[in-house]
Amino acid sequence: MVSDVMMNFSRFEQEVQEARDRLKIIQEDTLDSPSSLQEWHSETISELSYAIEELDVALEEMRLQNEELLVARQEVELKRQHYQELFELAPDGYLVTDERGIIQEANRAAAALLNIASKYLIGKPIDIFISPSDRDCPDSKWLQITRSFEDCCCHSNHNGCKHPASPLLINNEEIYLQPRQQEPLLVALSVAASYNAKDGVESLRWSLRDLSERQAAIRERKQAQEKISEQAALLDVTTDAILVCDLHKQILFWNKAAEKLYSWTREEVLGKDILALLCQNNLSQLAKIEQEVLQKGSWHGELNQTTKARENIIVESRWSLVLDDENQPKSILIVNTDITFSKQLEASHLRCQRLEAIGTLASGIVHDLNNILSPILGLAQFLQVEIEPADAGVKDRLKIIEINAKRGAALLKQISMFACGNSGQQVLLPVSVLLSEPELIVKETFPRNIAIQIDTPSDLWGIRGDMTQLHQVIMNLCLNARDAMPEGGTLRLSTRNIFINETYVRLNHDARVGSYIAITIEDTGGGIAPEILSRIFDPFFTTKQLNEGAGLGLAIAANIIKHHNGFIDVSSTIGKGTKFQVFLPAEKILIDEESETFQDLPKGNETAILIVDDEPSICKMSETLLKSYGYRVLTARNGIEAIALFTENKDKIDVILMDLLMPSMDGTSAIEELKKINPQVKIVVTSGLDSCNDGIGGVCKNPIPQKNLRSLGIILSRNAIDN
Repeated sequence: MVSDVMMNFSRFEQEVQEARDRLKIIQEDTLDSPSSLQEWHSETISELSYAIEELDVALEEMRLQNEELLVARQEVELKRQHYQELFELAPDGYLVTDERGIIQEANRAAAALLNIASKYLIGKPIDIFISPSDRDCPDSKWLQITRSFEDCCCHSNHNGCKHPASPLLINNEEIYLQPRQQEPLLVALSVAASYNAKDGVESLRWSLRDLSERQAAIRERKQAQEKISEQAALLDVTTDAILVCDLHKQILFWNKAAEKLYSWTREEVLGKDILALLCQNNLSQLAKIEQEVLQKGSWHGELNQTTKARENIIVESRWSLVLDDENQPKSILIVNTDITFSKQLEASHLRCQRLEAIGTLASGIVHDLNNILSPILGLAQFLQVEIEPADAGVKDRLKIIEINAKRGAALLKQISMFACGNSGQQVLLPVSVLLSEPELIVKETFPRNIAIQIDTPSDLWGIRGDMTQLHQVIMNLCLNARDAMPEGGTLRLSTRNIFINETYVRLNHDARVGSYIAITIEDTGGGIAPEILSRIFDPFFTTKQLNEGAGLGLAIAANIIKHHNGFIDVSSTIGKGTKFQVFLPAEKILIDEESETFQDLPKGNETAILIVDDEPSICKMSETLLKSYGYRVLTARNGIEAIALFTENKDKIDVILMDLLMPSMDGTSAIEELKKINPQVKIVVTSGLDSCNDGIGGVCKNPIPQKNLRSLGIILSRNAIDN
């Protein structure tokens, strides 16, 4: 069109120039014409000049219009080129088809998607590039798309159709293409119609957006989510408490093990401050830990924490700094392992080691104190016999010495039992003997603001048990009662005979029908809460601080009583106190304690005795006492001297009184050597300790000389000694 205008303009300009040339010729011819014709020629020339001027104006207008057309043409060409570039370089595939779907244009992206060069797409129907799965089925997506064309497109104006309000016919419909020699490809299809005023639909513009990357991303995201779910499941089945908090200490993650350890559910803690929740008692330590994690990236150590039930626990905690994609701190991963139980075991083991060391020390102390008390008690008893009956005042003073020496001996006996820890042998015990030493300890050592009430009837039956273990049970219950009364109160220790019938057995499954001794320890302390009462016999359960007890006392006590075929009953009232009742099977045998005097002791009849002891005072006192009862006495200061004397007088010595703890050679080694010399030698160990050695005839505990003499009588009356 522009070229036609240019051609017409050139022709018109040429014709105007020819008219201008003709006018010039006419003007020249007029000069040669007669004067009669010049006037007519002048008018004609004037009219022609005016016409040519109008033609010049029209020519100028045409020139301006022509220039405008040229500019417009250039602009249109630039826009066309710009459109073509956009069309060709677009990341999505673009196709232009006629209303029947015959491809007229195709960009590079469309050619790449269909794996065919653009020039080979021109003239092809688009439906051949639709996957058969979306094209050939009766209810296929392609069939639905083509129906939408029929419903929305108008092919002519004169048939009554109206153009749709929007040219967009299909918007982001997912459909599979069938590229050449490739697998079906999922694309998002959009179709818009271009209309003209005369014929309706002029063309269809197709947009093909590749969704394969999105599919891959969806698959990767799904796999990542599955992996995260698997990891979350693993985190939930682990026994370690795992939690994540942001840099503001707000909890972001809380696994099942954390719920079990701390008793808070995930919903209760998410978004909460971890320090306020778990570590209120060591905030300064946590601040240092957080600083170290931010600086070094990790921290490892032990922490004291608090659960929802306000129970104190110890955890082995591992903190790790989590970084984001830009290597900046993002959050903190915390893994906590509950080590409360192992810490309690460790503390219990350390206590056992400490008790063992104390026991060793106590053994030496008992031995030394026995060496001091033995001559005091022995001479006090001996002098009471030797002094004339008329001197009652002296005898009374000696009796006071004897009583206090016996009191010291009783304390040493208790220390000895603790130091040696002998257990396992159950013997028939009078209850008065069982309770005598706990009574003494309670009265002597408990605070004076605790009143002690003892009720022990004289007609109690006996029990069969391990003295040391039962002492442990009674002392543990008494100590618990003391701790329950920090401000003072009353501790009642009582015993009674009781017969348990079937009615009681039905109420207490641990009981059996029969006779029992009931030992009751009752305090007037604050009492035990009902929710705690059912747990007090659980191992390591304690309401005390971590450094005040391991929670094993009542568990061990219950186990000891169970092994004695007994049971423990407990009742408590808040604000009034607690009562423990220990039930032990009874044997209906009344046991009378032995009472003896020096006049009842056996005479020696010139029996030869070798006394082996490193304490000169004990040797001297024993020698004086034994000689007064008709014994012949030899003394030795250690095992070496004893072996030498026995070797010289082995046919004359009837019995040996042997101390165990001596310098040079101790009693145990000396006994072994003496048995080599004479396997039938009679040996009595004299010690303040609970000792038992193979090959000895008996044990006499210092410092009770009367019983030593009775033991001598028993041993000397035997014809042979079993090793």
